[in-house]
Amino acid sequence: MIIEVIRRGETLWALARRYGISVESIVRANDIPDPNRLVVGQALVVPTTTRFYIVKAGDTLWEIANRHAVSLPSIIRANNIQNAAQIFPGQRLFIPISSYPYTVRPGDTLWRIAQLNGTSVRAIQQVNRIQDPNLLYPGQTLVMPEGSRRRIETNGYLTALGRGPEIIGRHGRDLTYLSPFSYRVRTDGTLVPLNDTAVLEAARAQNVTPMMVITNTRDSGFSSDVAHAILTSTAVQDRVISNVLSTMRTKGYAGLNIDFEYVYPDDRDNYNAFLQRVVSRLHAANYFVSTALAPKVSAAMTGLLYAAHDYPTHGRLADFVVLMTYEWGWAGGPPRAISPIPEMRRVLDYAVTAIPRDKILMGFSTYGRDWPLPFVAGETRATSVSEQQAVNRAARYNVNIAFDPISHAPHFRYRDENGRMHEVWYEDARTAAAKYQLVKDYQFRGASYWVLDFPFPQNWLILRENFTIRKR
Repeated sequence: MIIEVIRRGETLWALARRYGISVESIVRANDIPDPNRLVVGQALVVPTTTRFYIVKAGDTLWEIANRHAVSLPSIIRANNIQNAAQIFPGQRLFIPISSYPYTVRPGDTLWRIAQLNGTSVRAIQQVNRIQDPNLLYPGQTLVMPEGSRRRIETNGYLTALGRGPEIIGRHGRDLTYLSPFSYRVRTDGTLVPLNDTAVLEAARAQNVTPMMVITNTRDSGFSSDVAHAILTSTAVQDRVISNVLSTMRTKGYAGLNIDFEYVYPDDRDNYNAFLQRVVSRLHAANYFVSTALAPKVSAAMTGLLYAAHDYPTHGRLADFVVLMTYEWGWAGGPPRAISPIPEMRRVLDYAVTAIPRDKILMGFSTYGRDWPLPFVAGETRATSVSEQQAVNRAARYNVNIAFDPISHAPHFRYRDENGRMHEVWYEDARTAAAKYQLVKDYQFRGASYWVLDFPFPQNWLILRENFTIRKR
């Protein structure tokens, strides 16, 4: 699989011919509605297993390495290139299959490392010239054999329950967990019913583990007061837990995800105590417990969204956590990338100091936003768009797509029929590849998608290229 960015005058036919594949295979991989309508700057996944690339005019080795998700030195070594600045159109380059490093952790064995990375003990020994498989030490760096695929878990939140069976039918193979969103907890400890029967049946048919989600939402948003009423009454908490257990048994859920947001800072200890009560009772009944955590960059971070989320306590009590590493570009804020890579890294760097890496599912946004301009704080609201909707708007208004190499996100501006300017930021194949590299770099348990409602066909191809999905 290769990521190509469309240049001026490029066609799908030329792209297909370059890699010796059919136009139809590229159309299917990217769910392209009109093969004749490409946008300059649009990223496409090319579903090919070729290990060669023909240099085009204007190419640089850095661009070629980035496009194929391999390191620049690996291409230089593989092709015995003496001067990286001197490549020429028509030159045939060998593209090495990407390998990646693994840092040995306390308790690791070669067998465990091989299982996690979809390879064999013998292959790891050969690549790293290991004579004695028992001589491993924490902090040691091993190179995983070419073609290895790390085993991870994935979770998908779903709000469009009506389309749920169709969505799960397409992506069930790529999911460990499905999280229908959500059971709202009332202040008296009862739960607002959720029409989730059809999606749960679809999940079980695809061997996807259903995970129940409870939230402190009321009307259209999260409520600090609802959380406060629950967290300050042990009687209400007991009622919540009993109702959760009853629902899980009736519906066939295997575990619970607690997504309490905008909890009052003064309720931090109360939230921790509630989590302890939940874990004790659910573990006794053989259910797992996970939580969703706001994107904190330090333990001292203040604010209604962050303060009550105690990373060390959640990391100790929960079986795993979902880091909500998205929504920097939120609907009521100014235009920017939804999940800028540098901002994500700041959160991840703190998270690994407080939570075991094998308990972290990194949050993964699947959507973009379209902001009308000028932006006015408190007034402007962006609309959410899928990758394909974003590209279609760029094509409709005949504008090129730019790419921000810092946030690692595509964006563009256009003027609509009424003369109003808009700015769009969204996720594409390049963004997905960068995020999966983070999962590898940090050696996380996996990724959690918010949300499955938005089609993002490129994402699933890149996921399968990089990982094997663990099923429970």
